[in-house]
This record gives sequence, structure tokens and C-alpha cells, in this order.
Amino acid sequence: MEVPLWLALLVVGYLGVKLIRPPAWLIAVLLLGGFLLADSVLAPAIDAFIK
Repeated sequence: MEVPLWLALLVVGYLGVKLIRPPAWLIAVLLLGGFLLADSVLAPAIDAFIK
């Protein structure tokens, strides 16, 4: 069974918010921080670290 990555992330994110109930500011910081890091000069270093 092949599931698109965006769908898997959406389901995991939804379940995480429903079960763990983190504060809204923490969700916003994580989303904004990830978005900003993905488009920064640190992106190649993060990509090399993850792989």
C-alpha cells in the first residue's frame, strides 16, 4: 500500500494534536521554524545530517 507523504504527515499531525494537545503557539513555532529553515543556508547541512 502506497500512501502519499503529505497524507501520512497530515494524519500523524492530526492525531498528535488530538492526543497530545500541544499549545497552539508551539505548533505555529514548529511550522514556521521548519518553513524558514527549509529555505535557509542551513538547509544543505540539515539535509546531509538527516541522510
